[in-house]
Amino acid sequence: MSEKDDVLRRLTTSLEAAARLRASARETANAASARTALRAWQASRLARTHADFLVSAEYADAAKFFLSDLYGPQEMGGRDAILQRVEPIMSKTLPVSGLDAIADAIELDALSESLDADMVAAMGEDVSHIDAASYGRAYRVTGRQGDRARQIDLIEHVGVSLEKLAQQRFIGAALAAMRKPARLAGFGDLQAFLERGYDGFRKMKRVAPFLDTVVSRERALSRALFAGDDSGLQGAAPVAPVAGGAAHG
Repeated sequence: MSEKDDVLRRLTTSLEAAARLRASARETANAASARTALRAWQASRLARTHADFLVSAEYADAAKFFLSDLYGPQEMGGRDAILQRVEPIMSKTLPVSGLDAIADAIELDALSESLDADMVAAMGEDVSHIDAASYGRAYRVTGRQGDRARQIDLIEHVGVSLEKLAQQRFIGAALAAMRKPARLAGFGDLQAFLERGYDGFRKMKRVAPFLDTVVSRERALSRALFAGDDSGLQGAAPVAPVAGGAAHG
């Protein structure tokens, strides 16, 4: 099996899983509202944890991409439908690094949907007024430490794929040239997703300090939550400092 075939297989599997989970989350108005509330709170938490990157001239675009495109409260069902329809076209027009970034993002989305569903169930009525204490309790009740680790690994993998994409010569011009054909083919949103990721990573002089620090903070926070320490959920202070070089956790 070629590298591209493997990426496409992973993409298809994750698409199907994400679509099933989203359909379940939309079964009732209360379930949909709870999912949206949880995702909005988590997006706010990410913004607090990584506030320094969001105001950095070098890293702001990449940070916004991670918070909005990879883990925002918005409904992603439309992206699933587009992908299922145009996957054969994408496989012929996008580079492997671009397909890999999309496959990682969809797998991350599917896993996050599953974890969020368990969090909503664990929180019960607390989901209407989430705070650090209620979130931390639900995080521990839900458990699934292996899946939490995988979730963070996928964030790192998306970043690595986008870094590879940004390093390819002439890829910016190629992505720009793809805008109209992508819209006509039905995957303009996905092409824009890649462009935003490419633009964010291209602006960084050094990707490692950003990517390693984000991953290090998220891993440290996850360890703390499982150990019963919810303090990292509350303030804007980073879980790990931004250093001149890569941070490791």
